Amino acid sequence: MAVWLFTGCFLIFVMVVVGGITRLTGSGLSITEWNVIMGTLPPLNESQWNEAFEKYRQIPQFTEINSHFQLSDFKSIFWWEYIHRLIGRLLGVVFIFPFLYFLFTKQLDRKTLKRVLFLFFLGGLQGFLGWFMVKSGLTERTSVSHIRLAIHLITAFITFGFTLWFALGLWVETPSPPPGRKTGSLLTGLVVLIILQIIYGALVAGLHAGWIYNTYPLMNGKLLPEGVMAISPSWENFISNPGTVQFIHRTFALAILFFTVILWIKLKRDATTEQLNAIYFLIAAVAIQFLLGIITLLTHVPLGLASLHQAGAFFLFASAVFLLFRYRSSDTA
Repeated sequence: MAVWLFTGCFLIFVMVVVGGITRLTGSGLSITEWNVIMGTLPPLNESQWNEAFEKYRQIPQFTEINSHFQLSDFKSIFWWEYIHRLIGRLLGVVFIFPFLYFLFTKQLDRKTLKRVLFLFFLGGLQGFLGWFMVKSGLTERTSVSHIRLAIHLITAFITFGFTLWFALGLWVETPSPPPGRKTGSLLTGLVVLIILQIIYGALVAGLHAGWIYNTYPLMNGKLLPEGVMAISPSWENFISNPGTVQFIHRTFALAILFFTVILWIKLKRDATTEQLNAIYFLIAAVAIQFLLGIITLLTHVPLGLASLHQAGAFFLFASAVFLLFRYRSSDTA
């Protein structure tokens, strides 16, 4: 069962990375319908390709941005979105059939059954949120809502986190001693910071905020970007102002780096070998992700580096979940 859930973790990771490429290549609106069963097959002949292209020609992204597209151009963006959705369907199959096997062979105790059903709920919610996101770009916008994009992405990470936690609980038999209150608060605080950072990473991507202020550590020679509170009402700057969103994303990166150093100093003396390895894994993930973020920014967000940066977010999140798991108490195993 642990291997089953770890496989699900891997597929969620692949799906999110492909989803990031889909976003970066502007492919996310190439399929304008949500058809879970019939949408499994791509267009198989010229007539079906023309039909799919004609549906794309009706949305604002085509009429306002990509009106020069020919069928060959449409095919180049179609495949990324199709692969993204296909992985989602594969993920559903990978979860359902082993689940039925474990269920009918009575290998699921009550606790595990509840956890698996919760994962099914998260998976269904993720599918709905994916369409909810795409739908926002089919009528009035030329791209999907950056807020819906952030919701869709963080739900994927949360689904991954719970799947990883449940898999580790099945794989690792002996729970660790419970952490002290301060240690537990620091670990929880780090996970919360990483979740917020992921949300702001999605907002940066959705607003194309990574293509402005491509200097570091200052933002074009200034600590704060120009027009940091230019939008009214003022609260909207924190989710819709590209310069403000990038500044917050940078700030959270520094906060995560600081938190990680504090955790390392606090935990290294009394940590078990397993806990110490988890701490080093976290340190490596934070350092690599921090450097990847800076390099991606300085090089004006090339596709390859941007994809690596998103993949790095997964390793960072997984390392934080793994460290939290290593300090779990027996009643939360």
